[in-house]
Amino acid sequence: MDEVQGKKDYVDPPPAPLLDMEELKSWSFHRAVLAEFVATLLFLYVLVATVIGHQRQPACQGVGPLGIAWAVGGMIFVLVYCTAGISGNPMYLANQLSGHINPAVTLGLFVARKVSLVRAVAYMVAQCLGAIFGAGLAKSVMKHYYNTLGGGTNVVVAGNSKGAALGAEIIGTFVLVYTVFSATDPKRNARDSHVP
Repeated sequence: MDEVQGKKDYVDPPPAPLLDMEELKSWSFHRAVLAEFVATLLFLYVLVATVIGHQRQPACQGVGPLGIAWAVGGMIFVLVYCTAGISGNPMYLANQLSGHINPAVTLGLFVARKVSLVRAVAYMVAQCLGAIFGAGLAKSVMKHYYNTLGGGTNVVVAGNSKGAALGAEIIGTFVLVYTVFSATDPKRNARDSHVP
């Protein structure tokens, strides 16, 4: 194995331990969990506020779907940039970076043994609580619009089935997780993959 590893121009990080209870004693673990909570809270707040802001404007005067997409993409970029360096166990540094912001990403990284079960569960709980608090913050700031416009929730558009909407969500989630795996692949840095 060492001979094969020696010929590679990258190093495969070791898989994360399945159950690492020592993480619970580490300040960096708790800091990373807090970062997940705050990042998800901010993401949901900005997303819900942007959608409500769009919905309350007269036709063709709001930010539109493209503006909402830019708000979502921009927030993901900023939040991942701000939280990705908040790490866990230095031995598994490449595996246990924060900045997931989405339980689907955390679940995918757990299945691939990039994060331990303890970290995955803690991240997902923090992300769900962050989402609840983020939506609650949006509701408290703009209660009237939040209540009258349905809280900025998605609906299945007339002419589409719930099955088609579910399929689109599954495909979108797959693309998100696939992108995270691609961006964090240790082989990509070694080949200068961002340069044609």
